[in-house]
Amino acid sequence: METDTHVISTLVENRPGVLQNVSSLFTRRGFNIESITVGGSETEGFARMVIVAKGDERVLEQITKQLNKLVDIIKVRDLDPQNTVKRELCLIKVKTDDEKKRSEIIQYTNIFRGKVIDISENSLTVEITGNPSKINALISMLKSFGIQKISRTGPTAIERDSIAK
Repeated sequence: METDTHVISTLVENRPGVLQNVSSLFTRRGFNIESITVGGSETEGFARMVIVAKGDERVLEQITKQLNKLVDIIKVRDLDPQNTVKRELCLIKVKTDDEKKRSEIIQYTNIFRGKVIDISENSLTVEITGNPSKINALISMLKSFGIQKISRTGPTAIERDSIAK
């Protein structure tokens, strides 16, 4: 049985309790949410909820059916990975003992097109956005300096338009 990662985009009513209803549904069914992002959408009064979950096609079908049963859910769509733009935000706080290390961290951050958003005497905080593999690569590079904290949003995603041929 093959387990795939699915990115599920939902259009939901933007009101209290919707996120709770969705997370409760996953809990009751024994499905794990790998990540979830929620924010305003193109339509006033509605929000876009992007859920990342793992499972085979049967699990995906169950998740989709159960989500469609919820009153607050307007639309559910499993995004095609080949036709989807995914981005994530990550903040990384790194220990900086000296000027040489600080300079190296800034260079790595620049190579990955990140930003230094906070500097203190003993640490530096970096912001990076991009696909999850890019973020993982920067984290890997910064580990040797001593990462103090990481805060990640998880991916949010949007489907690309089809190109007519």
